Amino acid sequence: MKVTIVGAGNVGATCADVISYRGIASGVVLLDIKEGFAEGKAMDIMQCATTTGFNTKVSGSTNDYSKTAGSDVVVITSGIPRKPGMTREELIGINAGIVKTVADNVLQHSPNAIIVVVSNPMDTMTYLTLKATGLPKNRVIGMGGALDSSRFKYYLSQALGKPANDIQGMVIGGHGDTTMIPLTRLASYNGAPIANFMSQDEMDKVAAATMVGGATLTGLLGTSAWYAPGASVAFLVDSILNDQKRMIPCSVMLDGEYGQSDICIGVPCIIGKNGIEQIVDIQLNDAEKALFAKSADAVRNMNADLKAVL
Repeated sequence: MKVTIVGAGNVGATCADVISYRGIASGVVLLDIKEGFAEGKAMDIMQCATTTGFNTKVSGSTNDYSKTAGSDVVVITSGIPRKPGMTREELIGINAGIVKTVADNVLQHSPNAIIVVVSNPMDTMTYLTLKATGLPKNRVIGMGGALDSSRFKYYLSQALGKPANDIQGMVIGGHGDTTMIPLTRLASYNGAPIANFMSQDEMDKVAAATMVGGATLTGLLGTSAWYAPGASVAFLVDSILNDQKRMIPCSVMLDGEYGQSDICIGVPCIIGKNGIEQIVDIQLNDAEKALFAKSADAVRNMNADLKAVL
C-alpha cells in the first residue's frame, strides 16, 4: 500500500512520520516544490527506523510526480499556511490554483487513488478537487472533522479532568472558526452523556474553545498547527488503507443528505477501502439543523469564489 503526500511542510511531514511508525502503509512518497526539501524530510524520517522499529519506506522528490505512480491514497497538504490574523477564507485565492494543479498531476500517475484534501479553506478545496477532476464523490475526502473532533475531545477532557480516550465527541459542519458545530448533545464519557457531568454553560465554553482551537494555536505558534492535523490525516488514511470502517466526520459532497446538495461539508461518514462508504444520518435536532444550514450557507459563499478556477 502506497501513500503520496503532496506538500512536505509541517503537516505533511508529520503525517508521513505517523504513517511510518504506525506501519499504516508500506511506502510513503513526500513531494514538494522546494528543491531538496521533501528528500531531506524523508531522509530524516527514515533515520528513525532503527530507533522506532518501523519498516515503511519513505522517499522524497522535488516536484517529480512520476515518483507517486501507483499510489492508493494521495494527501494534498500543499498551499500556504494560515498566518496570524488570516482567516481560512482569505487563503482561497492562492490555494485554489495550487490544489487544482496538484490533483491533475497526481491522477495522471495514480488514476485510481483516493484523494484526501487538507489544504485550506478545506471544504472549498475539497469541492474544487471533486469538480475539477470529475472523480466519484467517494474518492474525494476533506479532512477537517477528524481534526476538529479531536480538539473537541481534548477540550472536553480538560474540562472534565478525564482521559481524552474515554470521551466520544463529534464536530460537523464547515471547517472554519465560525462554521463548525461541536455536537455537545451527543458527546459522552464512557457511554454516559457529557451533560451528566457538565452544566450547559460549561459545555458552551468547551464548544466555543473548540471552534477557535485552530486560531488559538496559530496565535501561540505564529503559524498553523501540525502535530494534531498530521496525526488526524494519518488516522483517516489508516481507515482507508486497512478498511477499518471507522465513523469519522469528513467533508464530502452531499446530494440531499442533511438537506443540502452540491456542497462539500463535514458530516459523519464510514471510511473504508472505497473511501466514503456511507454518509451517516445522526438525526440532528431543530437547533442543530439550523446551525448546519447556516454553516452550509457560509461554505457556499466561499465556493462562489471558485468560478475563475473552475
